[in-house]
Amino acid sequence: MLRVGVLYGGRSGEHDVSLCSAASVVSALDPRKYVVVAIGIDRAGRWHVQEKPVIVEDRDFGRVLKLEKTGTWLVNHFEDGNKLVLYNIDNKKKVTVDIVFPAVHGTYCEDGTLQGLLELAMVPYVGADSIGSSIGIDKDVSKRLLRDSGIPVVPWETIAREDWYRDPRGMEAIIKKKFSPPLFVKPARTGSSVGITKVKNQGEIADAIRFAFQYDTKLLVEEGVSAREIECSVLGNDDPIASVPGEVIPHHEFYSYESKYIDPHGAELAIPASLDAAVADVIRRTAVQGYRALCCSGMARVDFFLDTKTGGLYLNEINTLPGFTNISMYPKLWEHSGVQYPELVDRLLELALERHRAKMKIRTDR
Repeated sequence: MLRVGVLYGGRSGEHDVSLCSAASVVSALDPRKYVVVAIGIDRAGRWHVQEKPVIVEDRDFGRVLKLEKTGTWLVNHFEDGNKLVLYNIDNKKKVTVDIVFPAVHGTYCEDGTLQGLLELAMVPYVGADSIGSSIGIDKDVSKRLLRDSGIPVVPWETIAREDWYRDPRGMEAIIKKKFSPPLFVKPARTGSSVGITKVKNQGEIADAIRFAFQYDTKLLVEEGVSAREIECSVLGNDDPIASVPGEVIPHHEFYSYESKYIDPHGAELAIPASLDAAVADVIRRTAVQGYRALCCSGMARVDFFLDTKTGGLYLNEINTLPGFTNISMYPKLWEHSGVQYPELVDRLLELALERHRAKMKIRTDR
């Protein structure tokens, strides 16, 4: 049977969310087809292997995959074909996996860092490759590529930390001249709305920027749009397909971390979204177009703004490792499109193996 390493946790502000996603993935993997190995990454970046994954109840996130510290593990490659080899130097135990399912989110997890490690090890893994992941996590780079592909994006300004602290008043003046509140200040490379502030008046701009710089060295100031938040799931490698669109209806000021994960009444998901058929078709086509423009593979959730005043459609961002709990938008959209959660997990593993076989055919000699 295929040995699947479910990777979770990580050095990320979304560590806790990952434990929840991982629990759902482990529960969905058919024990008649797969041997599941849980590979937890603690907040310090150390790896821990559990050959018998344990799911526990959590006050905030429901069911989570427990992350136990199980020794001092080394991550090895080239030792046993295209397998990931994990070796515990404390008790000399060796564990191998055939394929990795990253149920991780955020910095060092879906930004290409982890994907680059797995590619060096020549191990198949689920989700976008290193370039698609690094592009997808960077809201600034993504917006430029989408804009150059003819896909509308909300106007924005990018600020580097060193530029801000060199001349904060000058940078603030540029923002005030370009944008009128409401506007959003976002770290460029985080997910789950970590570090985001909705700015309602110009006096809040500087504090919002300083707050965002706690989470990244680059941020975006983005024009606020009165819009519906529409999301679409995409699945595939060279020939991707899109799900029905869904709508997020936040009950907070915006779709914040708290409304996504902490407050059980923080948001409502409308699946499918109440849209004209023609608009839904445009969203699905644009989702696939954006997926290809950002070099995605495996899966991604594509998020849109549908302007309530003009009807204009903007692609907001692409999440290459979206939330994967049973109630997360990505799997729920596929469920309403006819693909149940266990089948979705199977398909993602198949896509990972398909891409891996293609990469293994690439010549590396002259």
